[in-house]
Amino acid sequence: MRLRSLVAGLAAAALTATVLGSPTAAAAATSYTATPLFFTVKAGAQTCKIPADLYLPKTASRTKRVPAVLTTNGFGGSKDDQAGLGKYLAGRGYAVLSYSGLGFGGSTCKITLDDPAVDGQAASQLISYLAGTRGAAFLDAGRTRLAPRLDVVKLDKPGDPRIGMIGVSYGGGIQFATASIDKRLDTIVPGATWNDLSYSLSPNNTSQTTGVSTSTPGAAKLFWALGFSALGVTGGVSKALDDPTRLVPCPNFADFVCPALVTAGATGTVDPAAVAELRKRSVASYISKVRVPTLLFQGQEDTLFNLNEGVATFTALRKAKVPVKMLWVNGGHSGPNAPGEIDFAAPSAKQYVTERVNAWFDHYLKGSSVSTGPLFGYFRDWVKYSGSAKPAYATSATFPVGAARRYYLSGASLTSDAKKVVVGSQTFVTPPAGLPTTTNKIDVVGSSVPLPEADLPGTAATWTGPALSSRLDVVGSPRLDLTVSAPLAQAAQVIDAGKLVVFVRIEDVDAAGKAATVRNLVAPVRVPEAGARFTVTLPAFVHRFAPGHRVRLVVAGGSTNYRGGLVPTPVTVATGSAGQVLSLPVVP
Repeated sequence: MRLRSLVAGLAAAALTATVLGSPTAAAAATSYTATPLFFTVKAGAQTCKIPADLYLPKTASRTKRVPAVLTTNGFGGSKDDQAGLGKYLAGRGYAVLSYSGLGFGGSTCKITLDDPAVDGQAASQLISYLAGTRGAAFLDAGRTRLAPRLDVVKLDKPGDPRIGMIGVSYGGGIQFATASIDKRLDTIVPGATWNDLSYSLSPNNTSQTTGVSTSTPGAAKLFWALGFSALGVTGGVSKALDDPTRLVPCPNFADFVCPALVTAGATGTVDPAAVAELRKRSVASYISKVRVPTLLFQGQEDTLFNLNEGVATFTALRKAKVPVKMLWVNGGHSGPNAPGEIDFAAPSAKQYVTERVNAWFDHYLKGSSVSTGPLFGYFRDWVKYSGSAKPAYATSATFPVGAARRYYLSGASLTSDAKKVVVGSQTFVTPPAGLPTTTNKIDVVGSSVPLPEADLPGTAATWTGPALSSRLDVVGSPRLDLTVSAPLAQAAQVIDAGKLVVFVRIEDVDAAGKAATVRNLVAPVRVPEAGARFTVTLPAFVHRFAPGHRVRLVVAGGSTNYRGGLVPTPVTVATGSAGQVLSLPVVP
């Protein structure tokens, strides 16, 4: 009852008008019109101004209505980032409204990390506009005028448009936030987005409770946090003259963000209050309210929102019997998409993922009988192709795929035969103040700054398998059962910040001995109890280990991209039983 009242109230809300532009001349010779608009919306306790662009097929009319698509930018972007998508979908018969998310690209109000009660509420009012509610303005012949009531969007019932959403990263998170409060939304296509922001920003790859959520926060990400903070604050400062309130008490961010950053900088992790605020803005906490068909795509080249986050959302929606399908694309926050996958600046039906999006929207918004494709698909970067990336995608009617292949820790080696495990031990020391001890790539800049991969002497333990006689294709999340001994950590582990922190990763070692961490993915672990066995769920990946290459497991005391434990601690890993084991999900 409360949800219905909220939706009804948003549909009736008055969206007051201010200045923007008239239909662009560039669209005159095309199959669509593009009209800049400006909205004033209620978002939580705030009133915010939002610039947007409306792309309409020229064939759309009151008697020939079309479905609608709402889209917005990623973190630090604007409505202009979605121009290619807007034009493309309008050319395919959709009314598209692209807008700048709150705190970005000319929109006022602070960044609240896609809070359903703020960002979701704002998006809901834009849905009301697409349903025919007045409330947009545009600049016509140099004068501000109220935009005509929109009467070309197909309605499921009065006030309820046939509408979907699409976008990536921050523009993906808003889709879940909107779907959780507005049942008028018919389908969503979120890409490269989060399941639990507390995991995204301070991951712990053990002690999972549900999905990627853990009972204990992990290790704070250094460069992603610094990059986003700088980007957000810069945006607020640039608009300070128009809206000074964006600078206090936390510049351009929700009030809890600045104290959370200070705590993470001091302790290397996030405190319980920050975890609660981050989860409030995470689909993991309100996924039971998301009931719309979802086409989810997550990036393999992504150290910010890794594949495990997509899997967590996908699994929860399937469990709730919500129609959902998932694609693992080649790109992500840490690298570009492969040619022929999807290009938001220049979408084309010749791109495989774009083709899947077309079919999804046609099925759920136009009522077409077209197939929406297999349940699961993943990109294989070892497959050669030209044009569409479709040949590089393997698909499956089930998930997960692959069967566990076990490699037992044996001395300094990995063996697939539990009977050949030998007694041995390796000891390393974690660094002071959580300092880095590796030369992995800096995850924000990725491969643009290549570095030789190495651990400082005495800061890591490694186990290397034999040279492979045939290729080994891994698709999914490796798991590691591990026990470590760290007597000095046992006294301090009564509090989260005092627990031992280690970093687990998988390397591909070529025939010349050169090692590279697969997709630069690292699993931070805040060890629940030194001396007791625990399980590490590493970030999922898709990777082919070629013949002659070796699989290497690394457990390190520090990482380039994360804040480690605060106190130097000797750590020993002993082998001699089959209890220390790495499991890789291998496909034929």
